[in-house]
Amino acid sequence: MSIWRTKSIEASLADSHLEHRSLTRTLGTFDLVIMGVAVAVGAGIFSVGAKAAGSYAGPSVTLAFVLAAVTCALAIMCYAEFASTIPVAGSAYTYTYATLGELLAWIIGWDLILEMLTAGAVIAKYWGIYLSGVFELWNWDVPSTINVAGLEVSWGPFLIVAIFTTLLVLGTKLSSRVGAVFTIIKVAIVLFVIIVGAFYINPANYTPFIPPAVPAAPGEGDAWAQSLFSFATGAAPAQYGIFGLLAGASLVFFAFIGFDVVATSAEEVKDPQRTLPRGIFGGLAIVSVLYIAVSLVLTGMVSYRVLADAAEPSLATAFVAVGAGWAAQVISIGILAGLTTVIMVLLLGLARVLFAMSRDGLLPQWMSRTSDTRHTPARVQILVGVLVALLAGLTDIGVLEEMINIGTLSAFVLVSIAVVVLRRKRPDLPRAYKVPWSPVLPILSAALCVWLMLNLTTLTWVRFLVWLALGLIVYFAYSRRHSVLGRQEAAEQHATEQHAAEQQATDTSAGGRRAPDQEE
Repeated sequence: MSIWRTKSIEASLADSHLEHRSLTRTLGTFDLVIMGVAVAVGAGIFSVGAKAAGSYAGPSVTLAFVLAAVTCALAIMCYAEFASTIPVAGSAYTYTYATLGELLAWIIGWDLILEMLTAGAVIAKYWGIYLSGVFELWNWDVPSTINVAGLEVSWGPFLIVAIFTTLLVLGTKLSSRVGAVFTIIKVAIVLFVIIVGAFYINPANYTPFIPPAVPAAPGEGDAWAQSLFSFATGAAPAQYGIFGLLAGASLVFFAFIGFDVVATSAEEVKDPQRTLPRGIFGGLAIVSVLYIAVSLVLTGMVSYRVLADAAEPSLATAFVAVGAGWAAQVISIGILAGLTTVIMVLLLGLARVLFAMSRDGLLPQWMSRTSDTRHTPARVQILVGVLVALLAGLTDIGVLEEMINIGTLSAFVLVSIAVVVLRRKRPDLPRAYKVPWSPVLPILSAALCVWLMLNLTTLTWVRFLVWLALGLIVYFAYSRRHSVLGRQEAAEQHATEQHAAEQQATDTSAGGRRAPDQEE
């Protein structure tokens, strides 16, 4: 059985209509826009820009956000073309299966599991931490952990994951409406922060816009903490300058992850050929404007050196430095609202990827059965909720945060390449949206994503390779043998061999009957 076998687009579309293994189309353009904003605007908008400005880029962190946004936009164009052509669950996994083969599809599905499972657990963990912070603001003495059978369990992550798992089991449309309320609240808080912060801007803080490069601080030059590019080329670790700007772009790219999650809901979208591209690009546009505005306000309020000296730099650091500490309370509420919707969309996305992979037999097929009443993948959604809650509530998953970026970027690379491949393999397919200037833009998208991956630390790469090795073991031990496509291929091969054997037996029998005649 070939590991490069591809699943036809017609087969993927047919699977979306299987009884008890299909999803209901209920989402519109507004739902997708909200979903994109919901998953991208989280705690990162209040912290990741400050960290990138202080440690890597200075005021040019705004350019880092622009570079990250352009890279994301190029990749999202490729997602939009695929989503409008193959509007089924699974996102990058499904697209890769249709173009580059089963093994690469498995690898990218495995990467998406890493991205969304880790992100869901990390965000749920932080949600519990920020919830405790909000309690402190109101002087409520509520313990953040409870004792269960001798274990100290963080109850906050369990609570939020349980709430949204229940909502998602009840229906995607219902959870989308609840998410929309939280998303509007957090966007309003972000706009409030931008407007208030603008009054404290000092133009002198923008100079120098790209600070001159300086040697990295002690400890920053450790081989495991270096970027893979710096480690491979032997370049001395440095802060700021052009390479600091590029490193900052790699860091703030974390703020844009999640738009690929929107594509996982393709099978639940009404009129997907038109709705998906509009919803994805609408969400990306809103998020990009918010991030760039926040970074401009942040670096205008205080010198980047103030952010560099802070242990945990954030927007609150800037407001405290200019004497507006009261804004930290508003920011804490904004962070809590932001994290809430991120958790919801990640739970949805992870469940849809597992649903698609199990429907194809690469994971146990019982996971892809939908409920009889609400037509949601209740089994896999509950499984996802349990896994995320356990990781967030019982483990220290902070060391895995960087794995989220590399999982997303690897998916972006393969989807960008797959667009070019599918254009050549199936030029006849109707495409409601096409990436302009193909293959130039898809190849540029893949190259930019690879560059951002090279700017991640060597330790992140080692962990990523270990995860891939584990995935290959699972694939060759289970998935390859249980693949629906593989079983169909084996059945066809067996039928062909059986037909050939029967034909040979018939010919031999006929030849035996003719032999006496020939002798006469």
